[in-house]
Amino acid sequence: MKEAIELTAEEAFQQQLQSLQIEVNNALDRVLPAENREPQRLHEAMRYAVMAGGKRVRPILAYATGMALDIPVTHLHGIACALELIHTYSLIHDDLPAMDNDDLRRGRPTCHKAYDEATAILAGDALQALAFEVLISESAQTSSDKQLVQMVSTLTLAAGHAGMAGGQAIDLAAVNRQLSLDELQHMHRLKTGALIEASVLLPALSSGKTSEAGREQLKQFAWHIGLAFQIQDDILDVTGDTETLGKTQGADIALNKPTYPSLLGLDGARQKLKDTHKAAIEALQEFDHKADLLRQIADYIVARTY
Repeated sequence: MKEAIELTAEEAFQQQLQSLQIEVNNALDRVLPAENREPQRLHEAMRYAVMAGGKRVRPILAYATGMALDIPVTHLHGIACALELIHTYSLIHDDLPAMDNDDLRRGRPTCHKAYDEATAILAGDALQALAFEVLISESAQTSSDKQLVQMVSTLTLAAGHAGMAGGQAIDLAAVNRQLSLDELQHMHRLKTGALIEASVLLPALSSGKTSEAGREQLKQFAWHIGLAFQIQDDILDVTGDTETLGKTQGADIALNKPTYPSLLGLDGARQKLKDTHKAAIEALQEFDHKADLLRQIADYIVARTY
């Protein structure tokens, strides 16, 4: 009889991440239109962008929040897919020549390079619309009409002018400008943080059981890990390499974009990352061991190398 192999905490965490990535990948494969369905080129481009891999941080955050709140993973597939579809649409558009003009995403040619700019724009548009369709249709069986309205409103704000799109507009306007630390943090709270906040708020709203105080604590956690995610991205843009990152290293430097290392220096950015991670963990102090995966995700975000 073989002895059971005991996993280390890190191995168990990685195994759990992989399991949740499989969950969301299977759900995404199910909700995306088939490649051979007309208009075929559009559907191919949508699948090309979504199924290219990626860390799936936002869906995994939604699943982890569900675990902290005793919500079954199967009840959260609609939320997880909607978050990843919105995120992927934003990446497609951000990579376009009119914006960041990137050639590489997740180790492959960006969508407009693999297809063409018009198809990439339409693929992004279609993914954004599909996100809301999936959120409503997949969550309707487990959430009330009132909860669905709150969820749609939350995702709309996170994706629109008061969130991700607004942050990208500020980012584009900030090229060749020096921003203050407060201005930089505001930009990233919209561009990156808003969708990460939605990743923990949507499951809380879907259950209808979380108190306002509990939602505020989750929101604070998400704000800090969203900021930490961006700080680490900025650090990796300086210290990483293109092969590991899966995107062009030094792209922000080349575009003369304001970043945490450019504002605080590399050591200062690393200290800011450490402080932000600590604040994220402290925001969860009222949650019990069921929120441990959220805590581990915060650790993972600051330690990641891609």
